[in-house]
Amino acid sequence: MKTAVVYASKHGTTGFVAQKIRNLLPDDEVVMFNLDRRERIDLRPFGRIIIGSPLYSGTSLPVVRKFIEQNLLDLLQKEVGIFVCCMFHDKADSQIIKGFPELLRNHARSIRNMGGEYRFEEMNCIERLVVKKISGATGSVSEINARNIELFVRELTVDASQPCFTEPNSFVKL
Repeated sequence: MKTAVVYASKHGTTGFVAQKIRNLLPDDEVVMFNLDRRERIDLRPFGRIIIGSPLYSGTSLPVVRKFIEQNLLDLLQKEVGIFVCCMFHDKADSQIIKGFPELLRNHARSIRNMGGEYRFEEMNCIERLVVKKISGATGSVSEINARNIELFVRELTVDASQPCFTEPNSFVKL
């Protein structure tokens, strides 16, 4: 199936996860779109759209929300998967609710939190101070959930006529 992976990535983690997802879709023709580049995206040729965003300040990035708002009717005609990168695992569900419209969430075949990273080398000094204060981290940390990436792809690629039994979030540090 022709698949578009549409994402925004503030410090590179969501882009990294998007690439991992792409690599797990070997039978698909996959085209990556980084919303940070502000390119126009024609969704017509794609049967599947995967949307990725980090969660900051309790919601998805504004550029992702704008993309969804501008393309909601088209998205509802496609197979959709949503992934987020969030270090606050206990708050991810409420932030997904805040960051993605209910109509799209209900339509999506899969929605998963892929964990996240604190990339101190990519942050400015204010961001580092905020992360240190909120999380207690004193340096870069990677907690990407490889199992959730695999489950997400499985949920998207399983035959829709067959039941898809997957495990709940199984957090694995890489």
